[in-house]
Order: sequence, then C-alpha cells, then structure tokens
Amino acid sequence: MHATRFWITASFCLVLAACASTSTTTQSLRLTAQDKLAVLPFVNATEAPQVQERAQAITVALLQQKGLAHVLVYPQEPSDNPLQAQPAASSVQTLDWARNQGARYALSGTVTEWRYKTGVDSEPAVGLTLQIADVHSGQVVWSAAGARSGWGYQALAAVGQAQIAALLGGLQVQVTARTPASAAARPPGKLSVEPGAEPLASPSAARP
Repeated sequence: MHATRFWITASFCLVLAACASTSTTTQSLRLTAQDKLAVLPFVNATEAPQVQERAQAITVALLQQKGLAHVLVYPQEPSDNPLQAQPAASSVQTLDWARNQGARYALSGTVTEWRYKTGVDSEPAVGLTLQIADVHSGQVVWSAAGARSGWGYQALAAVGQAQIAALLGGLQVQVTARTPASAAARPPGKLSVEPGAEPLASPSAARP
C-alpha cells in the first residue's frame, strides 16, 4: 500500500516537472481599447535565430485579441539570411518613433529561452520578459517575466503562446460600448419610423 502511494506521488511530481511554468508580474496595468500601444523590437538573448520575431508576432496577435484597437509595430527590414541579425535600433530611436506615431505606451521584450531541450522527449521550453514604458516619460509602468516547459509532443510555438498569454494576463483592457450613430443623432424622446410604416398618432390627436 505504501509502495503504491509512493509511486503515485512520484508520478504526479514528474507530471508537474514535465509541464512547469513560472510567471512574475510587477502589477496590473489598465488600458482602454483606444490607447495606442507601440510594440518595439524584441531582443534575442538565445542562440536560436529569429526567435525574437516569432515571440513579437505572437505578442501582437494576443494584444489585438485582448481588445486593443491600435497596436503599432516598429518597422524592420526583413533579412534574407536568417543567420544574420539586423542592426539593433537604440531605445532612443524606438521611443522617438513611438512618440511620432502618437503612442501612449511602448512594449518591449527579451527572449531568454526558445528551444527544444536535449534528451529523449525533447520538451519545448521558453522564457521571456516583457515591459511597458510610458512613451513621454520613458518610465517603466509594467513588467512581467516567466518561463514554461511543455510535453515532448507539444509544439514550441504553442508553449510560447501559452507563456506570453500568461504574462499578458496582467494587462486589463477596458472596451467601451459604442452607441449606434442613428440612435446618437436622434433627438431625445423622438421615435424612429421604419420606411413605409404608418407614423404613430400623438395622444393629442386622439378622439374623445
């Protein structure tokens, strides 16, 4: 009986170790759907080429899914050689670009791990940090960091997307309901009449 419990506990620990994740967020940040958020180039701190571009593309898609209507991506020249890194733009250049675009915040990131681990199962593992700065002051107002490893049969991009989504969970986007243009233009107390319909008689026009 004790041996059975031991193996069940050991198996459970192996399951947790095979699919582990850690995330640290400074604090939550509330945005409105109309806030302009500039996404600056990510930094690749790994030996794998172009993983920063994959992480950035996933981040942009998830930000748009959260309801942000204006996600601006810093323009970069595509490289014909995937092994040749493009010259990195300075933080001064990227922030100046964000200001010229009228952005309120700027998001940057660093990919610290994006690979399949060596071994029999070759588990996918990712790690990255994200931070958002106020464009006008340059002060960092939000940051998050985390790492995640998955099962051997999971795709690396899927594990990366799950980790980025977990980090972006600290961003709260407030979506305001829009008033239909026809309702906004209608004077108060006046009912609209569909084309071809008879207008309603007013109470004063009613016979005694």
